[in-house]
Amino acid sequence: MPNVVPDYYNDFKCIADRCQHNCCIGWEIDIDSDSLDFYRSVSGDFGKRLSANISRDAQPHFILTDNERCPFLNHKNLCDIITELGKNRLCDICRDHPRFRNELPGRIEEGIGLSCEEAARIIITKRDKATLLYAPDTDDEILLLRDRIIEILQNREKDILGRIKDMFSLLSIPFEEFNIAAWACRLLRLERLEPIWGDMLQRISEICALPDIESFDRYMQDRQSEYEQLLVYIIFRHFAIAPTLSEAKKRAKFSAFVFFLLRAMGAAMFADTGKFTTENQIELARMFSAEIEYSDENLYLIIDSF
Repeated sequence: MPNVVPDYYNDFKCIADRCQHNCCIGWEIDIDSDSLDFYRSVSGDFGKRLSANISRDAQPHFILTDNERCPFLNHKNLCDIITELGKNRLCDICRDHPRFRNELPGRIEEGIGLSCEEAARIIITKRDKATLLYAPDTDDEILLLRDRIIEILQNREKDILGRIKDMFSLLSIPFEEFNIAAWACRLLRLERLEPIWGDMLQRISEICALPDIESFDRYMQDRQSEYEQLLVYIIFRHFAIAPTLSEAKKRAKFSAFVFFLLRAMGAAMFADTGKFTTENQIELARMFSAEIEYSDENLYLIIDSF
């Protein structure tokens, strides 16, 4: 089947030791069976090191150090498996991350995930409209509907809020803005990775009304593309994997929810500091992805609530 990718897909290159939020820290990395067989065949001192740092659990994984680092992430934040064995000897998760893959009717779609700061930077800072490469013709109802949604979200004659309303209208969903303060309280009860995400949610949960949201929207009027790219990414990644149209509509609501959540966080930062930079936006998008999008439990608790 043909692979379909967004036009920025091949722009991604791991920035390795320059990464501030290393994917080899804080994540328990499972090892696929082929990689495990190879690691067990490695001899010498490095083979002994591999053996000592791989769990014997039903799902083998690298045993994190006391400070939550992969045992093969060295003091320079580079991977010793790559330096000792070559990058082709990484396990599947390490080799693929932050790339994701969705199998859909007549195609396999691949993209890069926002939980990686470099991927988030590529997506959020893209000024031109994102396009899908190598997309074959389809008669699949959900894929065709997704194409139409992306067109609506990329209609730059309207602001982001107007585009979201048009998306809801297309899907025959009543439009309403989310009560983000209430949602922040709910999100605080979910599993969290980083204390700063909890701090941001706490800040939002204490706000009865968004802090001068109109001023913030005016401040962001020349940066609408950041929210556009965020919404298009979420729709591309999550909408078409829904098994039914009603489930797909939940994912459209989810994309709007993410916009309102990150907009509220941005508005709070703007109210507190008088500024909200593109780097701030990238960091909020990265945290959202790591905390919600890359936790199946958190993700589906939210989507199912719609």
